[in-house]
Amino acid sequence: MTETGSDLALYYAPTPNGWKITICLEEMRLPYRICPVTSAGTLPEGFLAASPNGKIPALVDRHGMNGQPQAIFESAAILLYLAEKTGRFLDPAPYDRYAVIQWLVWQAAGLGPAAGQNGHFLFYAPEKLPYAITRFGSEVRRLYAVLDAQLARTGAFVAGDNYSIADMACFPWIMTHKAQGLSLNDYPALQAWFALLRARPAVQRGIAAGGGIDVMRSRAFQRPQGLEEQKNEA
Repeated sequence: MTETGSDLALYYAPTPNGWKITICLEEMRLPYRICPVTSAGTLPEGFLAASPNGKIPALVDRHGMNGQPQAIFESAAILLYLAEKTGRFLDPAPYDRYAVIQWLVWQAAGLGPAAGQNGHFLFYAPEKLPYAITRFGSEVRRLYAVLDAQLARTGAFVAGDNYSIADMACFPWIMTHKAQGLSLNDYPALQAWFALLRARPAVQRGIAAGGGIDVMRSRAFQRPQGLEEQKNEA
């Protein structure tokens, strides 16, 4: 739930990586305020201090775990931070905890980058490169099959019986399946899981945050103009 003056400030654009965090915040019912990062105008104040890599998402907690302001960047790190701060969606028992963490890392290191590259070469590259399209398209299909097999094994959620930050991390990237040229009919366990999460009210609120899919389609979230110059000045 967005709230002006909240202790949690989220540097955000409505993209899969941004949605991970808004979904998590909505599931946890934590008030937060959005600091939009778009291609129009200058970067919001404090963005590069919070995100040295110059990419969304980044979170600033006015009252961090040590009582002092704390900035976190990279979506997987933010999810872990929020889970540890609230004690939710990450089992404290070591075996189950690392079951979640390994799938969170799998998404951040595999599914997200492969799907992002596939989308880039399908839609945004100035020339069509068959090798790149084939390479990343094949990898995305392989990763979908990995996730489908895992969900068939658990019969529930990505890391086991319980809904977790691993589900929140994976779901937004599966939202892009049509753009990736994939049909969930080919992945029955993944299809059932996707429908279950898509129906969750908190997931719907997280996707709608900051203008949601309409803003993403407008491409207003692209890398801001002048970012390199501003980074050099920071």
